[in-house]
Amino acid sequence: MEKKWWHQSVVYQIYPKSFNDSNGDGIGDLQGITDKLDYLKELGIDVIWLSPVYQSPMKDNGYDISDYHDMAPEFGCMKNMEELISKAKDRNIKIIMDLVVNHTSDKHLWFKEAKKSKDSPYRDYYIWRSGGADGSPPNDLKSAFGGSAWEYDETTEQYYAHLFAKEQPDLNWENPKVRDEIHKMMNWWLDKGISGFRMDVIDLIGKEIDRKITTNGPHLHKYIKEMNEATFGKYDVLTVGETWSATPEIAKTYSNQDRQELSMIFQFEHITVDWDEVHSKWLPKDLDFIKLKKVLNKWQTKLGNEGWNALFWNNHDLPRVVSKRGNVQEYRVESAKMLATLLHFMKGTPYIYQGEEIGMTNVKFENLGDYDDIEIYGFYREKIKEGFTQKKIMEAIWENGRDNARTPMQWSEEKNAGFTEGSPWIKVNPNYKEINVAKALQDESSIFYHYQKLIKLRRQMEVIVYGSFNLICEESPNIFAYTRTLGKDRLLVINNFFEQRVNFILPKEIKYDTCKPIISNYSDASYLPDYMTLRPYESVVYLLT
Repeated sequence: MEKKWWHQSVVYQIYPKSFNDSNGDGIGDLQGITDKLDYLKELGIDVIWLSPVYQSPMKDNGYDISDYHDMAPEFGCMKNMEELISKAKDRNIKIIMDLVVNHTSDKHLWFKEAKKSKDSPYRDYYIWRSGGADGSPPNDLKSAFGGSAWEYDETTEQYYAHLFAKEQPDLNWENPKVRDEIHKMMNWWLDKGISGFRMDVIDLIGKEIDRKITTNGPHLHKYIKEMNEATFGKYDVLTVGETWSATPEIAKTYSNQDRQELSMIFQFEHITVDWDEVHSKWLPKDLDFIKLKKVLNKWQTKLGNEGWNALFWNNHDLPRVVSKRGNVQEYRVESAKMLATLLHFMKGTPYIYQGEEIGMTNVKFENLGDYDDIEIYGFYREKIKEGFTQKKIMEAIWENGRDNARTPMQWSEEKNAGFTEGSPWIKVNPNYKEINVAKALQDESSIFYHYQKLIKLRRQMEVIVYGSFNLICEESPNIFAYTRTLGKDRLLVINNFFEQRVNFILPKEIKYDTCKPIISNYSDASYLPDYMTLRPYESVVYLLT
């Protein structure tokens, strides 16, 4: 495997609407991000993944793009974007853009023209079909946000496909003109100095809608290879695909360097391990910890040197990991540090989602009307029809709703957590007076400084980047432990995943002459891992020689 700069990088995802508001309108913006670059530099990250900032009606918070070549006015103008790229570069921080090309907004010029007539030159940029004899949709395909994936258009008396909201019509990737337009747009951004793309639901672009094939369609990899050749393959950049349906074998197809497709993918098997088979995240089950270990182990070992992992617990679509997998009542700091350690010592490129580095938590709005997310409201309508109680629906939203990740960044204990001087677009989590950046920076034992140390260690120790992974204590119901090995360098990573105290006994096959703890979430970590009692959520990493 050829070494790449992004192998040892750490990426920080920014959700612009919620990060930092510079002008008091209640909405985060590009200038607000630029103003916080020194904070990100202090944390130590070297790549920012910027969720969409393009022009958009904001039906899905920017994932419905009406113009790929302009900025949403609430975020600023192109000059602000160029300044952000430039000032980030001054601090050796790269910017990767969110590439949303499975669909556009229905307000995009292409779609507005496509709707006018069946003879429009843009008609075939989207997926149109006639309905049944009784006027019903072409098939029973469902939208991810609830209801049919088909919307009837009276002007031309046909349906168009949308795997998400009806305001997000799917592009027709079978049309070479569409692919060419997207390639030109990508090159336009690359020429502006960005360092790559995070590719939204990229595994959907090969869909065959008539056969109801949505993910991993037969032409998917042909399209990505073509994209690579026409755009980012000419640059030294990072590309990461969002692929909810990937297996390790499919991941190797995407990210094997010999194939010239993507740098890496996000897979979600460790996220969905406690989802219900029918109701998915909206009826979560108790965590099967052994299963979670097996899933993470599989992804660490199966790719070998034929692919590359993207490591993450959080993003803009997921609940806060400290609320989901940790303990925010009694051990928020300890469990947040443990979860960070467990992930950051794995093989792959770690991604930090804004606020994760200070242990921000899920929010519990009592009123449905305080939520903003289009998915939450679609879920609410669907589940009410299915007979879910209001209580059950709200519990599901509190645990897994996307707005858990989207409440404003908590900068200080000042009004609105220091996010805005105006009225925030969504309410701030009420716990901001206890959990905020200002407090974290003043406390040398804070979660922030733990993340900072994790990032520094990755830069200093090649074994963290390239070492082989070996899971130990596989059947332990409490402990997630593993080793990383590169040549003579060995790391032993021990994590108590729960609040119960548990004994750890070093497996006999692991021998060492010297043993040095290099990071722990308790200040008085044991110096010998042979036999130790792990405290609640205790996490310690040893360098063995």
